[in-house]
Amino acid sequence: MERKPLSPEVRKQIIIAQRTEITEYHVYKRLAGIVKDKENSAVLSKIADDELRHYKIWEKYSGREVSPSKWGIRKFYWIARLFGITFGIKLLEKAEERAQVNYHEIGREIPEAIAIGKEETEHENKLIAMIHEEKLEYIGSIVLGLNDALVEILGTLAGLTFALQNTKLVALAGIIAGIAGALSMSSSEYLSNKSEGNHDGALKSAFFTGIAYFVAVVFLVVPYLIFTSPFVALIVAVIDSILVVFFYSYYISIANDQPFRKRFTEMVVLSTVVGLISFGLGYLVRVLFGIDV
Repeated sequence: MERKPLSPEVRKQIIIAQRTEITEYHVYKRLAGIVKDKENSAVLSKIADDELRHYKIWEKYSGREVSPSKWGIRKFYWIARLFGITFGIKLLEKAEERAQVNYHEIGREIPEAIAIGKEETEHENKLIAMIHEEKLEYIGSIVLGLNDALVEILGTLAGLTFALQNTKLVALAGIIAGIAGALSMSSSEYLSNKSEGNHDGALKSAFFTGIAYFVAVVFLVVPYLIFTSPFVALIVAVIDSILVVFFYSYYISIANDQPFRKRFTEMVVLSTVVGLISFGLGYLVRVLFGIDV
């Protein structure tokens, strides 16, 4: 039976789908080759095979070969290497959703397209869920460390900025408070995990919490080592805290399929309120005790 010629719009959609599938095939294939965990490697290879099969189906209808996006391959490969396999491939899948491939529109002329679209969303999601990545098990510890540092240290810096009005002294106090806070958070996380029976992961949880706390402290204190005006340094520190919240909220929203806007807004509002309260307390301390540094 002779196949009907495709409409220009459907043909355009198929070409987009082909490029997306073959690009993802190369990304998954490269990742499967470098992942040490054999089970994860097998899952990635299976997804790669699915992408290649879909590409060949589209090729049958378009009648032409389509080259992958070399930039897309490099970009998502290195994102996965730097930020984790789960984050990288989920970001890749979200990029596929934005590729404007309308399976229902294609399905009017190619019924097979509906099944492919369903497989893209259901089957691949199941496979991705099978990937085991150790760092995601400790995402709660990382969030704990970041949240506490941003709220506590930003509040401390805001209060000291008005009380002392000396960038070097504020930076010194911030570093001391940051190191003490990181050690305190790490030990608390370690004891908390031990008490809950998580003996194997207690040390790693403590490590991730402490490192996350310390990284946040560095972002907040550095402006006081760069700028001479304590109030400019405070403004930059606040901007830094918002950027930190933005990036880790975005990371969690992608890696753990959680709402981005709600988490980001809550954290920014909380940090801002604590900062304002601390700033006011610093002013009161300066006035009441007549501090003049």
